[in-house]
Amino acid sequence: MEIICFFVYNTANMKNSKASDIATLSLLIASMIIIQFISSYIYRIWPIPVQPTLASIPVIVGACLLGWRKGAVLGFFMGLILFVQASMTAGPTNFLFTPVYPVPGTNSGSFLSIIITFVPRILIGVFAGLIYKIGKNQISAGLAGFIGAATNTVFVLGFMYLFFGKVLKMTFGQLLGMIIAGNSIVEVVVAVILVAAIVPAVEKSRH
Repeated sequence: MEIICFFVYNTANMKNSKASDIATLSLLIASMIIIQFISSYIYRIWPIPVQPTLASIPVIVGACLLGWRKGAVLGFFMGLILFVQASMTAGPTNFLFTPVYPVPGTNSGSFLSIIITFVPRILIGVFAGLIYKIGKNQISAGLAGFIGAATNTVFVLGFMYLFFGKVLKMTFGQLLGMIIAGNSIVEVVVAVILVAAIVPAVEKSRH
């Protein structure tokens, strides 16, 4: 995740001002776009079925460094990136993330997909920022990474089950299985390690 480190470190020594925060937000959003773009292509040839969502890392890092409100803004942009990607590319499950594609068995899309796309990502920033604020140390940074990644998994899958469970033929048992599946575990582990490493390093460079 050198991309995140590069972007964040380039603003770490700037004055603590509104302009600095906007610059940091812009760089983190840019890092999300790059990560999402690169990972979407890598996963097409990825020989392993585990495909962790890495675009949430800049959201969690930004929430820790800038607070939960700006974390929510970053989460919104993460959702926007995913919304645009789902709307512009064809896929059997794209109806879950954009109303552009019709729900199977119907002739129209569902605006409930917007909730799945945006709400969990916004909550990543909110929860991660609030958790980090408790201790503002490496432990709370790691915990923020855990909560942020888990928030994305639980809410996305939970909304999928709630809104489209019948269409997907998803049972509650399957929902629980997906939440604790290998992909979810990898996402949490990656988030904990990276956020616990990046956030304290950037905070230290600021002082």
